[in-house]
Order: sequence, then structure tokens, then C-alpha cells
Amino acid sequence: MISSNEKYKGFSLIELMIVVAIVGILASIAYPSYQSFMTDGYRGSAQADMLAFAAAMERHHSGSFSYQGAGAGGANTGAPTIFATYSPSTEAAGNKRYDLTIVSADATSYQLKATPVSSTAQASDGALFYFSDGRKGWDVNNNGSLAAGEYCWSC
Repeated sequence: MISSNEKYKGFSLIELMIVVAIVGILASIAYPSYQSFMTDGYRGSAQADMLAFAAAMERHHSGSFSYQGAGAGGANTGAPTIFATYSPSTEAAGNKRYDLTIVSADATSYQLKATPVSSTAQASDGALFYFSDGRKGWDVNNNGSLAAGEYCWSC
């Protein structure tokens, strides 16, 4: 039997509920920041893959003296045969966040595009572009075209 001068040890239900509420509030604040961090990270992976894709296009050019024929089946546009068709290329295709395509290619120039996969958190992030002259573009407002202020990857 417990005497009146002995104290109970532990937490009351009210104290536990207060801690749970505080943890919930902190989680609701931290989760959007985490999602933003992940979106930025996958965009960075796509940018790295676009540069590697551009290097593959240059290797193709050095062998054929043209950017033409770098697409699947020798096509000038569409899915590439000379590089992975998705990003991040270091992961399995089932984890892709971007589809990589050749928008245009001729003897002296090309345009590459990384389109966010619609079933992922990247869907509203906007497409990335890379041009053979070194220009980079990011459709920040996701309207389908590049405005004058969107010719950069860190706009």
C-alpha cells in the first residue's frame, strides 16, 4: 500500500497529450520544408543527368560529325539511345522523376528536355532544358514555354 507521503512516478495523460500536440505541430511545419528539399534535390539530379546527356550527345557528334541520329532507332527527336531515358539515371527506372528527350537535333545543334513525371511530386516543378550552345532553361511557372527570365537552372 502506498502511503500519502510517497509520490507517483511517471507522466499524466494530460502531459502526454501536450507532448503529442507539440510533436504534431512541429511535424506539420517541418514536412513542407522536407518536401521542398526533396523536390530541389531531384531537380539537381535531373540537372546533373542533363549535363551527362549533353556529354553523350557530344560523344555522338564526335563519331558521326552530326547530332542527328542520336534518338531511338536513329531518330533525331524523342527518346535517346545514347543515354538513359529517365532521371535520376542512377536509380531504377521505376523511381524516375523526369523523362529525358531530344527535342531537336541537326548537324550543328540540339535541344534536350527533362519533363517531370506526372505521377510524382515533381509534376508541378516545370521542365528543364539544355541547348547545345550551353544555355540552360527551367520552366519555373510550368506554363510549357520558357520566358526571358527562365534561361537558367536557378531562377
